[in-house]
Amino acid sequence: MSFSINTNVALQNVLATMEVERKKIASTQTKGYLFIAIGIALAGIGFFLGFPVVAIISGLVPLVYGGVLLYQISDDVKTYKDAYKQDVIGAALKFLDDSLTIQPHLGIEPSEFMYTQMFNTEPDRYHTEDLVSGSSGQTRFYFAEVHAEYKTVTQTKNGTRTEWHDIFKGILFAADFNKHFNGITVVKPKDFGSALSAWFSKNIYSFGNKDVIQLENPDFSKTFVTYGSDQVEARYILTPSMMERILSLNNESKYDISVSFIQSRMYIAFPLVRNYFEAPIFKSLLNPEALNDDINAIRFMYDIIQELDLNTRIWGKN
Repeated sequence: MSFSINTNVALQNVLATMEVERKKIASTQTKGYLFIAIGIALAGIGFFLGFPVVAIISGLVPLVYGGVLLYQISDDVKTYKDAYKQDVIGAALKFLDDSLTIQPHLGIEPSEFMYTQMFNTEPDRYHTEDLVSGSSGQTRFYFAEVHAEYKTVTQTKNGTRTEWHDIFKGILFAADFNKHFNGITVVKPKDFGSALSAWFSKNIYSFGNKDVIQLENPDFSKTFVTYGSDQVEARYILTPSMMERILSLNNESKYDISVSFIQSRMYIAFPLVRNYFEAPIFKSLLNPEALNDDINAIRFMYDIIQELDLNTRIWGKN
């Protein structure tokens, strides 16, 4: 289904109103950053020429003024960004399906993140936002942006150094599978790490309480490693058609996805490098292309139900 801003008069009016606010914010932020840059430059020149007192005074005034400008506009920026998500992204969601809603300040809890069984490391720092929920046909689903990190602390000659590493950054998607699973099935990309663990799992020991599942689709096995606590159930879930659909979905994604089946839900992790659903500040809202990435991401998530044929109720929940 295509989404056209040009034919949506209500959305055009919203964008026109928000564009005035965007220009005001962009102008103030530009001025604030400019004064901060001038302050840093004046301080640097003063120190270079050997006048530290003059450097501090001449640099501090524009630096403080620039900081005050940015502080004064901070509430307006937050209001503008929230309005974009509720009124613009919300309108795009309603265009796809009236059941769809976005809650910008909610997401997927860390406990559910670990519950998916797709991540082996407990996050030390966790952020989630932009919870989208709704239904496609008979299938309920929801997804949110997640950024989970762990930290390492190393000793150096100057003390300790703390570094942060990504566990996952992207969109975590969940859908009703209409079947209560007795076991857990996890499908992970067959990169070097997972391929190595798969070899150990197959030849030496089990992966926790899950064994590597040998499947008959060679393309699927080249792309993914599948773990399961119930060999029979895993093959029951990953039918030839389901494996083909997961492969197709993976080919449409920029990075390799991970999938898990737990109780009555299917989880999919989509790694991403950008933050979606954020209001542009230095780009016009009146250019339809500015919304394309966000709208395409929404449509992609919504179409997963059809892509994986989750509305076909071949099973009933126990």
